[in-house]
Amino acid sequence: MKPNFIFVVGGVISGLGKGITASSLALLLEQRGYKTTMIKADPYLNLDAGTMNPIVHGETFVTEDGLETDQDIGHYERFLNRNLTKLNYMTAGQVFLSVIENERQLKYQGECVEFVRHVPEEINKRLNRLALESKADFVIVEIGGTVGDIQNILFLESIRQLRLANRGRVVVVHVAYLPLPKNLGELKSKPVQQSVGLLLATGVQPDIIVTRSEQPLDKMRKEKIAVFCNVYKEDIIDNPDLESVYLVPGYLKKQGFDQRVLAKFAITENKFATQLVKRWQQFTDSTKSKKIGPRIGIVGKYFASGSFALEDSYVCVMEALRQAYFYFGFTPSYRWLSAEELEEQGTAELEEFDGIIVPQGWGSRGVEGKIASAQFAREKGVPYLGLCFGMQMATIEFARNVLNLKQANSTEVNPETPDPVIHLMEQQKKHLAISNYGGTIRLGAWPAKIKTGTKLAQAYLKYPNENYHLPVIEERHRHRYEFNNHYKERLEKAGFIASATSPDGRLVEAVEIVDHPFFVGVQYHPEYKARPLSPHPLFLAFLKAALEHAK
Repeated sequence: MKPNFIFVVGGVISGLGKGITASSLALLLEQRGYKTTMIKADPYLNLDAGTMNPIVHGETFVTEDGLETDQDIGHYERFLNRNLTKLNYMTAGQVFLSVIENERQLKYQGECVEFVRHVPEEINKRLNRLALESKADFVIVEIGGTVGDIQNILFLESIRQLRLANRGRVVVVHVAYLPLPKNLGELKSKPVQQSVGLLLATGVQPDIIVTRSEQPLDKMRKEKIAVFCNVYKEDIIDNPDLESVYLVPGYLKKQGFDQRVLAKFAITENKFATQLVKRWQQFTDSTKSKKIGPRIGIVGKYFASGSFALEDSYVCVMEALRQAYFYFGFTPSYRWLSAEELEEQGTAELEEFDGIIVPQGWGSRGVEGKIASAQFAREKGVPYLGLCFGMQMATIEFARNVLNLKQANSTEVNPETPDPVIHLMEQQKKHLAISNYGGTIRLGAWPAKIKTGTKLAQAYLKYPNENYHLPVIEERHRHRYEFNNHYKERLEKAGFIASATSPDGRLVEAVEIVDHPFFVGVQYHPEYKARPLSPHPLFLAFLKAALEHAK
């Protein structure tokens, strides 16, 4: 079967849930026995998401093959339960760079190179390459941003051109917002009408409209949208706020979302992946528990956006933790804590938690709050999980307060520290010397050899899944600084051991405290490979330890 393309575009505001809608559709089609693949098309001129501010853009996700991407790729992997690659992400920057390189190499044979047709052609060339290499029945393309953004015009033009060249094999799903003004008390459909109008102005007619709102869509609003947006009533799919994003596929399925999409392609055959349906149902059933789990505090510094607190900077950490709660039959019970506030006000606030996570971060802001959190967990016997930067902060804390190296630090925070227990990786020095920041850090999956008998080894052995085979595992990385082996012997003699290293022993990949109930720090990012159908062993072991602490 020739590949079919499904475009998911959004209107009015960003953050509507296009990624969850696209991921849910992919899962539903997979459950029907079809193979899908997905791609996020971001309108930014950045070549990747690595240099973007996480507070503004959200968390950066890293693929197995080492590309820094938009967080939606993480959603795709979690719903599809498989690894994606560099082919599954493109930015306007990548597209423009390719067009310019092609022009310089005379690949356009002397033509005048223009926005239209050459840029949309390059976009569709990438989509067709993904379809060919993935051998998918359906390629689901999420267009970032919103309809009406000037930077999105060329991506929308690519839809128009692809549809002309692939009659009957392109479907457009428009995700649109209905606000619920408190002073009016009813959903307003005008934003949907306006975003569809903007979409029509580009020459693209939506085939299906997915409505996003706080409350379910009623019959009156649905009829109004159908009339003014030129779609059939049955092609309007309601998608209100739900307790969990993992409930979205089931909610959409009840309305026949996947059936309506297949009907647009005139496809009636269904093979059904029964085992996948069963496994997903078992997982979603586990998300409905009302039993409160152990209390976890997450100490980060990328929460504040003006007067608002956001979770987008740590989406993967949050989802990995939530999956662990669901695995044990609990409803999630966690709270975000500002590292800067702990730095200023002390750690008394940590007393209420049964476990502490210190996730990734960059730079010096909030560092002392993270170090204080590690000290609190170590001294109080509270389970601790340090992720990348969180491992580095735990190393600094132990060196300062156990080895009595009072000025121990990371050279990222204090380049002049007399005791750089965390320092710049040797191969990174040449990049920083010329300010070459983008795409140069240690990225993607790297092997780590786990030391037998450690808490880290016990975690992977007790909660096995198909992604890991001890003693050597592969986990994804995103860092520029590392554990300084010059201090390794002194730290280990004091009970702060390296529980995993690179196979050649040169890089410390994980640390833990021997005489602590659970104090583990990893240089890698286990949250990137945590999925609903295969929750990560390390998060499971951490939450189990927190449960024991709660008792």
